[in-house]
Amino acid sequence: MLPARDVAPRAISQFLKRQPASSGKVRFAWESAVGQTVARATAVSLDDSGTLHVTANTDEWRREVVRSVPLIIRRMASLLGSNTVKRITVKRR
Repeated sequence: MLPARDVAPRAISQFLKRQPASSGKVRFAWESAVGQTVARATAVSLDDSGTLHVTANTDEWRREVVRSVPLIIRRMASLLGSNTVKRITVKRR
């Protein structure tokens, strides 16, 4: 039996993995992975090579995202599939 705390993330993950690639899907996964506060302070796009390009509103947010890249990659992999996001680049707007 699955613990209740794992049901929603698994359901979202299975749903996202079956959906076609789109910028909306990437933005939804990004917000799910980093939370609303970070998502509001950033913009993301995923290119065909699997690089997630993150643009942060400030240097502080850029540093925070850079610090969290290993965790973000794991979370994005659980939502989109293990080979979807291969690397993350972060720059300031």
